[in-house]
Amino acid sequence: MSGKIDQKLAELGIALPVPGNPIANFVPFVTVGELVFMSGQLPRAEGKLAYTGKLGRDLTIEQGQAAARICALNLLAQLKVACGGDLDRVVQCVRLTGFVNSDPEFTEQPQVVNGASDLMTQVFGEKGKHARTAVSAGALPAKAAVEVEAVFEIS
Repeated sequence: MSGKIDQKLAELGIALPVPGNPIANFVPFVTVGELVFMSGQLPRAEGKLAYTGKLGRDLTIEQGQAAARICALNLLAQLKVACGGDLDRVVQCVRLTGFVNSDPEFTEQPQVVNGASDLMTQVFGEKGKHARTAVSAGALPAKAAVEVEAVFEIS
């Protein structure tokens, strides 16, 4: 039987991607007590980067939000592994940090990272509300538009 979060994902029409492998010398997540520290996720979909370039020059805010949403889906896929396949173990999304590959004059990083934040609250409701930082990055791996990392509390 699938859990409540799996049912919510189905209602939202969301199928989580297959978790990707790290591209360097790190692991996708580390669990310390009841906290899961998630490594940053890029907007990879179907094995390739879906959005590359700089916000404010190459990409619109809406494209950045879509990229951040894909990052969040990849976080959820890794989180499901961390939870032994049961996302109902999530107590709280504690914190998200979004890095936005931005033109120097671009200042709408918070709106871009809303693409990830909105998904967390859609999926987890009140448990999806989190502290957050959204910052500009001069460059990201493979010219990715956005990277998002997270911390979750699980039971």
